[in-house]
Amino acid sequence: MLRSRGRDEEFRRRVGALAVAAEKAGITPTEQERLQVIGSRLVGREWPERPFLVTAIDAESGEFRTFDRDSGVPLVSAVAASCAVPGVYPPVTIEGHRYVDGGMRSGTNADLADGYDRVVVLAPIPRGVGPMASVDAQVTGMLARVAVVAPDQASRTAIGRNVLDPAARVPSARAGRAQAMSVVDQIRDAWTG
Repeated sequence: MLRSRGRDEEFRRRVGALAVAAEKAGITPTEQERLQVIGSRLVGREWPERPFLVTAIDAESGEFRTFDRDSGVPLVSAVAASCAVPGVYPPVTIEGHRYVDGGMRSGTNADLADGYDRVVVLAPIPRGVGPMASVDAQVTGMLARVAVVAPDQASRTAIGRNVLDPAARVPSARAGRAQAMSVVDQIRDAWTG
C-alpha cells in the first residue's frame, strides 16, 4: 500500500512510476488513443481568453505543474495529462516529461484561487485522501468570499464507489442538477454578497 506520511512528492513519484509501468504493460489505452478521446470531448481545442489553469503531476519527479494559455502546451494535452488517472489512463508527454492526474495533489486545487475576491469550489472529493489536501485546508485563510459545493448524500449514492464508472454518469448528472437547487443561495451569497 502506498502511503505519503508527509512526503507528498515521493508519494507522487511512486504513483507516477506505477502509471508508467501500467502503460508499458498495456493495461491502459495508448497515449494517442487517450488524446483523441479527450479532444473529442472538449468544446474547442483552443485555450479560453480568460484565466484557466489545468493541473498535472510530473510522473518522474512528482512535482506539481499548472498549464495555461501562455505555457505553449496544447489544451488537449494539458487536459489529457490532468485526467491521466494512474493505472487507468496513460501518462501524457508534454515537453519531454510524462504527466499524470493533477488531482493527485488535491481533488480541487482550490488554493490556486488565492487572491481572488470570490471563489466557488466544486469539490467532488472534499476530504483529502492520502496526500491530497482537503478543500477546507486549501480555502482556510483566503480573504475571498468562498462557497464550497461538495456532493450531498444523493449525489454520493449516484456516483457510487467507483468515480470512473461510466454507468454512473447519467445518475450523477441528475443528482447534481437536483442538488444545485439546494446550493444556489450559498453560491449567490459568495458571488454577490
